[in-house]
Amino acid sequence: MSKKKSKIFPRERKTLEALGERLMLARKRRKMTAETAAARAGITRVTLARAEKGSPEVSMGIYFRILSVLRLDNDLDQVALDDELGRKLQDLELK
Repeated sequence: MSKKKSKIFPRERKTLEALGERLMLARKRRKMTAETAAARAGITRVTLARAEKGSPEVSMGIYFRILSVLRLDNDLDQVALDDELGRKLQDLELK
């Protein structure tokens, strides 16, 4: 049984590629080799390379483990924290 690939739009691809680039730069700033980062994250070197290229096939959990190794996992606490649009939509419903 083959996996169904989800469609990824150009804007989403660019965002993932930018994330991958930032992960690679963060790893290099810490003078951490790819082998060390992969081992600490419990993934293969190939999976790390795919994440650093922004592959949409890499799971969110893997991205989180890489962020944890780089001590950037607290950054995920900020995702959707300030949902301005959602609050505005909710306020409109309450009127």
